[in-house]
Amino acid sequence: MKLAWGLLIGHLLALAFGLAGLLIALPNPQWWAGDPTAVRVFEFGMANGGATHILFGAAAVFVFGWVVLGPRRTIIFFFVSTSLSLASELIGTGTGWPFGNYEYTDFLGAKVLGRVPFTIPLSWFYLGLVAYVLGSVLAARIGGRRTLWSLALGVWLLTAWDLVLDPAMADPGLSVRFWEWRETGPYFGMPIQNLAGWSFTGLLYMGISRLLWGSDIDPAPVLPTIRFPFVVYAANLVFAMALSLSAGLWPPVILAIVAGVIPASFGLRGDRPRPTPPVEERAWRASPTR
Repeated sequence: MKLAWGLLIGHLLALAFGLAGLLIALPNPQWWAGDPTAVRVFEFGMANGGATHILFGAAAVFVFGWVVLGPRRTIIFFFVSTSLSLASELIGTGTGWPFGNYEYTDFLGAKVLGRVPFTIPLSWFYLGLVAYVLGSVLAARIGGRRTLWSLALGVWLLTAWDLVLDPAMADPGLSVRFWEWRETGPYFGMPIQNLAGWSFTGLLYMGISRLLWGSDIDPAPVLPTIRFPFVVYAANLVFAMALSLSAGLWPPVILAIVAGVIPASFGLRGDRPRPTPPVEERAWRASPTR
């Protein structure tokens, strides 16, 4: 897990660097335009910042999955999530379905077929996996139909991220956008169709991955490391919240906290397994004469 945490630190630093560039450096060029070194840093951030935080996030979550969930499950989820999400994005940018009419800018790296940045399927992978892990832990505490609850909660948490990220991208007040909408809608300028398409895509690749896995996630090996997926999830929501707040959009931030951060935080309760009682105590508890 040391490698996973190291990559996660890189992910967090890249997110912070991106926010500093978008919200501080870009609106205030007078602070850095006269310094050649600062200019180079700014140009590097504008060209690589968006892709860098996604690459670090995907690498960190892949290592986490490899260690905690096992290589087989991680590889299956990686290939199913990236291939299906890329297919959905290519169809979406070409036809307007299932997300609506939108187009990616050049801030997230090179594009597949000139339409979808190669980093986008990686973001579907790492946010989708941490959402599904957190949803599975919550489902184990609810009991009952574990698979159904795991999928429902995983998709819910994944969509909660979109509740706060996309409104900022649709707002004309944001100076730099990762994608742009070619249509408007009732949810802070974003079409409701996007939320439905987002949820459907997440459910599709989570459900197929679960089918190929053959069993639900066992929470026992996950609980000692549950802070890792929570930090990934919360950090990406905070990034999206900061963008929304910079555009003056506070309702989506409240929705993301209520629908995303708070439910995900319930998975942290009791994240350390209870210590096994000594042999003498276990024998005493089992004795019918105590």
